Amino acid sequence: MIRFYSPDIADSLKLPEGESGHCCRVLRLKEGAEINVVDGKGFSYECRLTNANPKGAEVEILSSKAEEKYWKGRIVMAVAVTKNIDRIEWLLEKAVEIGVDEIALLVCDRSERRKVNEERMEKILVSAMKQSLKATLPEYHGLEKLSAFLSRCDTMYKYMGYCDEKTERRELAKEYPGNADVTILIGPEGDFSPEEVERAFKAGFMPVTFGNTRLRTETAALYGLTALHVINNATS
Repeated sequence: MIRFYSPDIADSLKLPEGESGHCCRVLRLKEGAEINVVDGKGFSYECRLTNANPKGAEVEILSSKAEEKYWKGRIVMAVAVTKNIDRIEWLLEKAVEIGVDEIALLVCDRSERRKVNEERMEKILVSAMKQSLKATLPEYHGLEKLSAFLSRCDTMYKYMGYCDEKTERRELAKEYPGNADVTILIGPEGDFSPEEVERAFKAGFMPVTFGNTRLRTETAALYGLTALHVINNATS
């Protein structure tokens, strides 16, 4: 099933230009073709194409339904942006496929990259949502400083991957009870600075370990996200 994305489909009855081009120019769908459209807010619409305009396709809605996510609680993945942007783009795609409610890309003291193409990041999120047949687009604020994220993070459970062997770290699987609002926080390639660690502790984050191997930033984030889902499934 090919899905299209239009955030205001219920009111506008139109596809955005990019989606219209894919529908009418690339796929060559004609008037009368039935398509599936999601609004990124949890609703799916079965539609009929009424105007196959590649710059602004128009539809009529045949039916609609709410598509609830398959996990409980709110999952937030906060990860420092990597120097190699390909790695973070890969992570965003896989995180949406697996399932996440909010993604925060962070600039930390030791971050080597401090800018991203926000439009490209959002396109990756939309594409992954459609590909994985979800109807809800994860919340994304754009690149932000770690301090700003810590000041607004309000989930019940907060865990941070931290590499300092002197700090007592607990196993994520033994700490997270499952099916509850949770944030997983991952630092940059050079890890968090001591000042950032202290701020994270004060914000309520618990240091956790992801095993005995050293993981790249994007691998640690995906490991943590996957572990949360495994725990959720086991406790459902």
